[in-house]
Amino acid sequence: MGKTVSFLYKLARTANDVEKIASGNPKRIARRAKNKVIGRKLVKKLW
Repeated sequence: MGKTVSFLYKLARTANDVEKIASGNPKRIARRAKNKVIGRKLVKKLW
């Protein structure tokens, strides 16, 4: 069950990335990229 949930979360994140890129709006793309970088830095510091 855990692998299925993990896969679905990963799929949802990927779909969100694709949606932002497909929108063609540079502000949305930049905000998504910025939030991903910030999120990764926070996770590294917490672990």
